[in-house]
Amino acid sequence: MAYYTYIMTNKIRSVLYIGVTSNLLTRIEQHRKNIGSKFTQKYNIKYLLYFEEYDIPTDAIAREKRLKKWKRSWKLDLIKKKNPDLIDLYPFLVE
Repeated sequence: MAYYTYIMTNKIRSVLYIGVTSNLLTRIEQHRKNIGSKFTQKYNIKYLLYFEEYDIPTDAIAREKRLKKWKRSWKLDLIKKKNPDLIDLYPFLVE
């Protein structure tokens, strides 16, 4: 089983949300349907910008906790290494 740390945003890319899950596709679909966390509902966070895959759940959780402590600029630098145009990656997951 795989575990994921992921970063999502809203339409204007003004807010970043970091989460962890064992089923990335289902979790992103929940966020997109406003079934996600209260924070994602409040800020209309629906766009997947970045994710990392782990074999061990505690590794994914530890990474989530570390990323949440990072400055916004560091998070954006990390995202832009794999997703320079900050596009929504969700459509690529469902193809």
